[in-house]
Amino acid sequence: MVEKVMSEFPTYYHLLADLHIRRSPNTYLEIGVHEGHSLGLVGATTQVVGIDPEPKITSQLGDNITVVTSTSDDYFASESGQAPFGDAPIEMAFIDGMHHVEFALRDFINIEARSATTSTVLVHDCVPIDEETAKRERSTVIWSGDIWKLIPFLRTHRPDLEITVHDVEPTGLAEITNLDPTNTTLADRYDELVDELIATPWAGR
Repeated sequence: MVEKVMSEFPTYYHLLADLHIRRSPNTYLEIGVHEGHSLGLVGATTQVVGIDPEPKITSQLGDNITVVTSTSDDYFASESGQAPFGDAPIEMAFIDGMHHVEFALRDFINIEARSATTSTVLVHDCVPIDEETAKRERSTVIWSGDIWKLIPFLRTHRPDLEITVHDVEPTGLAEITNLDPTNTTLADRYDELVDELIATPWAGR
């Protein structure tokens, strides 16, 4: 079971909007932009990079927003790396890409390495509706995959992180702070840890 707190916000979109207002980050990275709805919540003064191999943007985005048609792995591995942020750290990031936990873990590792100690990483789909929608293979309309495994895993292997899981509709949002860009614990043991992650059994909502 994922330890979580009830939220005053009805959906994760409302919570995201509030975080952008309160934090007003200079830089924001989003993995998995889909139709771009959450990108529309970002303030005009924030430099934004959205990453998605098949974006389906349905509305006009601001000039401060760059959408990169790529997987997150390829983006982080490319020579352009963090363009157009340059040397500026990622101040806030939202992981909402592949619904398999090993991808989310890699995204977190790559983001933290490019962040500051004061940065925030947000992870969607941490409070699944039920066991069926939380499976690795999709069989339902609403599907959060096994991303929920990431939170208890990080609490075990990175107890230095501060993690709050907001129980917002439809499938929760985790807020991770107290980052350490110099910590390589997860990267150094990635293959071993992924085996542990995937083998984690369902523990209830």
